[in-house]
Amino acid sequence: MKGVPVADFEGKVMDEGEMKDAKARLICAEREMAYIHRHCKGDASETGLVQFGQAVMDLDETRAKYPTYMYDKDGKDIECLIPFSSDIKFNLFIRNMNPSESNPSDIEDNLCVYMKGAPERILNRCSKILIQGEEVEFTKELREEVNEANSSFGKLGERVLAFARYRLPADKYKKGNYNFDVSTWKNWGLKATSTSDYENSAGSFPMHDLCLVGVCSLNDPPRPMVDLSVNKCRAAGIKVIMVTGDQPPTAAAIAEKVNIIKEPKKTYNYLYEEAGLSKQAAWEQSTGVVVHGDLLAEKHLNEENLDDIDPEKGRYLLDWISKKEVVFARTTPS
Repeated sequence: MKGVPVADFEGKVMDEGEMKDAKARLICAEREMAYIHRHCKGDASETGLVQFGQAVMDLDETRAKYPTYMYDKDGKDIECLIPFSSDIKFNLFIRNMNPSESNPSDIEDNLCVYMKGAPERILNRCSKILIQGEEVEFTKELREEVNEANSSFGKLGERVLAFARYRLPADKYKKGNYNFDVSTWKNWGLKATSTSDYENSAGSFPMHDLCLVGVCSLNDPPRPMVDLSVNKCRAAGIKVIMVTGDQPPTAAAIAEKVNIIKEPKKTYNYLYEEAGLSKQAAWEQSTGVVVHGDLLAEKHLNEENLDDIDPEKGRYLLDWISKKEVVFARTTPS
């Protein structure tokens, strides 16, 4: 902390200059370490991606070469990014692909939108897909292939992220002349379905009709002893309900690993979606259920105007939690 004396390993109190020198030496020493052992700030997904990406390219060099685009507005620098939140489940950066301005008219060397997040939040914003370096139409067949990969990874209990981009045409999005709206973007870009819905809005930029670059899965195993803790709770008569932001296949796989779901083939989702039973038969025969957060939000909204003493209000929730094994997936804090 500032103003607090700091001692070195020999007990000698260091002044501010010595502290800066020591910090610089520590940073240099860390850079000499294998990248997998270097300190990395962020949550498990972000640090996993950083360690994966560092093996392919030097991230410090890449970030320096293609910095986040910034522009001046009323004397204040605006950084063109939308941070991740559990509400929107994605983040976005606009990168300057040619800081030297050697060829600003070339679309390859202008600005590029990069988006990363939950597959269901990214895939429906894509109309193209990158295959062997070429952007081609994201056809129904290709969507099914990507969705199958996403589902397969999820069933292994892995967290899946999707990545997309949009190369901005230099004639419209001119560096220094266009003010990207990254503060009130939800007003035009959140519920739209196509770029044409908001292309004339001031400060807007493409958040649809993107090109899917690919998907990546990360293994985020449960903490040790969680499965034993769940068993102890069960033995004590405590019902454990799982609430997570992961997608349903991932949530179900992890719930099985930690003994929250003991009979995965008796969940409503499996009986209806894979065993082919009708909704009613699947519900009657199921012992567990995995509920998508979007369905929970929809049900809650539909009953918002019901009186609190109405016996039908919240019945859907009581039906769900009446099951022996319950998981809520893709939930938001709200």
